[in-house]
Amino acid sequence: MISQKLADARAYEERYGNAIPKEKRPEYHLSPYIGWMNDPNGFSFHNGMYHLFYQYYPYDTKWGPMHWGHAVSKDLLHWEYLPAALAPDTEHDNAGCFSGGAADLPDGRHLLMYTGVISTDDVRKNLQVQCLAVEENGEYRKYEQNPVLDQSDLPEGSDPCDFRDPKLTRKPDGTYSCMTVGRNANGLGQLLYYKSPDGFHWSFDRVIVENDGTYGKMWECPDYFELDGKYVFLVSPMDMLKTETFYSGNATIGMVGSRKEDGTFVPEKVLPVDYGLDFYATQTLLTDDGRRIMVAWMQNWDSIMDTGEDMPWTGSVTVPRELHVKDGHLYQTPIRELESLRGERVFIEKAEIHDPVSFEGVQGRVYDLTLQIHPSDGQFSKFDIRVAEQDGIYTSIVYRPKENRLAFDRSSSGTRRSVAHIRKMHNIHETEDGLKLRILLDRYSCEVFINDGEQVMTHRIQTDPSIGGISFRCDGTAVVDIEGYSLENA
Repeated sequence: MISQKLADARAYEERYGNAIPKEKRPEYHLSPYIGWMNDPNGFSFHNGMYHLFYQYYPYDTKWGPMHWGHAVSKDLLHWEYLPAALAPDTEHDNAGCFSGGAADLPDGRHLLMYTGVISTDDVRKNLQVQCLAVEENGEYRKYEQNPVLDQSDLPEGSDPCDFRDPKLTRKPDGTYSCMTVGRNANGLGQLLYYKSPDGFHWSFDRVIVENDGTYGKMWECPDYFELDGKYVFLVSPMDMLKTETFYSGNATIGMVGSRKEDGTFVPEKVLPVDYGLDFYATQTLLTDDGRRIMVAWMQNWDSIMDTGEDMPWTGSVTVPRELHVKDGHLYQTPIRELESLRGERVFIEKAEIHDPVSFEGVQGRVYDLTLQIHPSDGQFSKFDIRVAEQDGIYTSIVYRPKENRLAFDRSSSGTRRSVAHIRKMHNIHETEDGLKLRILLDRYSCEVFINDGEQVMTHRIQTDPSIGGISFRCDGTAVVDIEGYSLENA
């Protein structure tokens, strides 16, 4: 029998989630069944399907006591909603089922590991512990011996109120490991490594890396893996200070480096994973064909926009991205499966852009647009791409080659709230072929991949999805190859 809290959540999502028309959702990004979504959880491949769980509050479009939503896909683009997997319904998670991971058991069952939040008299002192749920006939039954990790399993000085977000892995030898984040005695984030022979009995192993105060304070949502001969550590720090590289607030950073013999991590390059306003809380998986695929929450605690009065959901997941390390730098590109959704190709070679211009067939809000901007050679100072444009409403992507800068501006997108709308990226460089931009539009979002994924900017936009104009303009003359595909048949 499932709990009453879980039954109530399922009844609510079936009644209201099923009533949301297809055109009110993104076409190829996962949004919540109904209500609120934040961090993706339990990203895994199980029984021939990709599973993606997510932090979930079905009853409102704002954050509430966390459940786990659940969806499955065969291609990471077309998602089928399953009933909510977890609700805060036991003494070990009565204040919420926070983020976590998933792996397979030897008998083929799915194992979830999540952070249970235990209520105290002071909400700021709620305890955080690690719990399990095991798949049985399609349901996820919470382990009777939860929690499997609690404050007794923390290194000395670590805070039991900030101990969360286990990333669960089944290793090739059949044993299990998990990484969690903690807060050390100095109030700063740390990456903790635990091991288990069977997925149920856990012991602390080591601290892999600790924050020295350079990258925010507390850390969230860790991931750590080997890729292309290097080790990669992804984490979302809270309370970052602004520097030449990072903006203030909450961020997601990627550390590329090496591992010492004692298992500790040595970062060699540290950069933002995404330079946009709406990106946080990454999760990755390794596919059967060896690709490391990453998703994230397409939102950020510092830039949450009102979804609008008629929107029954808020939050979504980024397009899944394939990761690679090249010359010590983390690259990310949209998964190749996206190309199967492309409609008829539109290609304009060496268009000379100066006055505002649009091109036949290059339009829409579910669209895949690639621009090769030929070397500027001082011929222009500003090149402006406007999407979701009509009657003075638009979102702008502006390249200024003399300043090595790319800016995203949604302040004219129809928003009625004074939240952050502009994000600028510096150190944009042209290759010998110029600058390459790939822009993915999906009704409520715009993701920009620069120079084949060397840098990325991710943003939500609120413009009415019926507004699909795309235009170009330039101060001077830019020579541009334009390639576009409608993804309306997704």
